[in-house]
Amino acid sequence: MTAPADLVVTNAEVHTLASPDETHEALAVRDGEVVRVGDAYEMQFLVGADTEVLDCEGRVVLPGFVDAHTHLPMVGRRLVHADLSTADSPADAVDLLAERAAETDDSADDDTPERVTDDPATEWVQGFGYDESVWAESRYLTRADLDAVSETRPVVAFREDMHTAGLNSVALDRLAESMPEADVQREGGDPTGVVVEEAVDAVWDTVDPDVGEMRSLVRAARDFAHAHGVTGVHDMVRNSEAPRVYRELDAAGDLDLRVRVNYWTDHLDSLVDLGARTNHGSEFVRTGGVKSFTDGSFGGRTAKLSEPYADAPEREGDDPSDAADATGQWVVTPDELEAYVERADAADLQFTAHAIGDEAIRAVLDAYAGTSAPAELRHRVEHAELLSDDLIARFAELGVVASVQPNFLKWAREGGLYDERLGVDRARSTNRYRDLLDAGVPLAFGSDCMPLGPLFGVQQAVTAPADGQRLSVTEALRAYTSGAAYAGFDEDRLGTLTVGKRADLVVLDESPWTVAPEAIGDVSVTHTVVDGRVVARFED
Repeated sequence: MTAPADLVVTNAEVHTLASPDETHEALAVRDGEVVRVGDAYEMQFLVGADTEVLDCEGRVVLPGFVDAHTHLPMVGRRLVHADLSTADSPADAVDLLAERAAETDDSADDDTPERVTDDPATEWVQGFGYDESVWAESRYLTRADLDAVSETRPVVAFREDMHTAGLNSVALDRLAESMPEADVQREGGDPTGVVVEEAVDAVWDTVDPDVGEMRSLVRAARDFAHAHGVTGVHDMVRNSEAPRVYRELDAAGDLDLRVRVNYWTDHLDSLVDLGARTNHGSEFVRTGGVKSFTDGSFGGRTAKLSEPYADAPEREGDDPSDAADATGQWVVTPDELEAYVERADAADLQFTAHAIGDEAIRAVLDAYAGTSAPAELRHRVEHAELLSDDLIARFAELGVVASVQPNFLKWAREGGLYDERLGVDRARSTNRYRDLLDAGVPLAFGSDCMPLGPLFGVQQAVTAPADGQRLSVTEALRAYTSGAAYAGFDEDRLGTLTVGKRADLVVLDESPWTVAPEAIGDVSVTHTVVDGRVVARFED
């Protein structure tokens, strides 16, 4: 006699995503694993006295989303501190920061993680996620703006890409000695308050959360992820308490989210010395790969290009470095990158490299080509925004994973950030998901928390302006499920709703195949299930 199921999901439109058109009415789960998929009638025979029955009332059921590139604590920081992604102007951003400053001043006598006067990480007024490219007054937040928030407390406003930040005078004075001069922007010799790349790293180091705050941030971000149907993440961490918190929550049975930890090259020697290897870990927390930068971002004009930026600012004098500056900058040089890749590859560690500009992508692929079998370790390029035909062909030849962020296509619209930075013609060569998929390149979707929201990313991919960018709904969903699972060596346990896979799934109030393409991002999640347990319910 067949044992009863722990969970039966029924009266649904179950899309397994194992094949494009495969749908069923119900599925059954036992011990966190999908044990049967079929019609609602046959699933009734697996309902026992202790079986939880989830009646979906005709709603769509999909595999749980796996965000292949995010910074989960950053999601938590936006929830706790000032969320500047909602600002529609510099003045609006300043108002949001001022509100945050007032909130933390009011709680100065409380024993809360947001405000402890002798703790730099909480004394600071922090804001995250502004995007000046969508403002009518399109400019970075400066010292002059942020001095209006506070003249006594340090204030920082991080741009959405996390490669650029604005600081007030207090913050600039405090960190001046720890920031490279080249990464502190100036006007007439004086700092504007805008800092990029390594200067931003100095700020991150200063406001890094301690274990207590990190636990709060991770829990808040986990709940936010569940609200968006995310059941697993590939988290990019650097000098962070996050891995410790993930493991503690996992040991306590309180994580409810699959986390693949990708460690910065700062930790490479430690990983090798400890014998840590890609895929080591538990059911919920595993070692991913080794992460490195190569270049910066388009927003900060620090992504490394083969040709100058269309809107490169004019420079004074005849300094020969000006031409190089006009094409962006290396954060990690090709020679340094090659050494990191060689060491990680020799230790059987997956490598994942941030590369946005075409010149940076070329450097990463060159480094991977020097290893014995990049496809076996599934080495990855994160972002891969500006691609030429020959670069796409090299991705396919090497078997390298394109770990990309479809929500970046919001900058590909007419008159958007890509048009400004690259010019209209080059802008159409960004985010070439159709061309990558057609070439046979493994495609994994993530958010980089800009914002964390898979359905928003699916909407962007489905409505992309250029043919070489645009995917079907099914293709986009697969990149956020089975594609992301493949990037994390998880295709045997995650990514489709088939017998033998872990029961991670999401229930949607509407079908992304039938709503208007531009409304896919507005589809609501009603239930999120992780390992066969309903971890979030959002029914009216």
